[in-house]
Amino acid sequence: MTFHVVAVGRVRNRDLATLCDDYAARTRHYAKLEIHEIPDKSRQAKDPARALREEGRALLRAIPDARLVALCRDGRRVDSRAFAGRLERWQQDGRDLAFVIGGAFGLDTAVRQACEEAISLSDMTYPHEVARLMLLEQIYRGHTILRGEPYHKGD
Repeated sequence: MTFHVVAVGRVRNRDLATLCDDYAARTRHYAKLEIHEIPDKSRQAKDPARALREEGRALLRAIPDARLVALCRDGRRVDSRAFAGRLERWQQDGRDLAFVIGGAFGLDTAVRQACEEAISLSDMTYPHEVARLMLLEQIYRGHTILRGEPYHKGD
């Protein structure tokens, strides 16, 4: 099984990119992880709806054959232990899993409809770069929880 993070845009901030790379490397000690990026259309967008549709089409092309999980504000709220439980069930299922992170305009309706479920990282809005960091950290944290390792101290 492979975990995929499919995201709009690249992490432009060097410090955030370093942290994302660190959590991705840590996660790869437990599971196969791949990151897929598609171009961010919001930067030059004169028509946000069109940019969102274009990003949606690009995301759908970039997404591998996998169970799709959208990351969005209105998704299911889960704490770290519940997320770890979801990781365990997904791994037992054996299908690849792709987490989908939209850009500045969110996720196109077609992408949301293709996803089997949606998870929220917070009720707050974060830049997609920060959302990616938070997701990668939670994937890593989830694996340490499942193995009973001392990283998670949130209970």
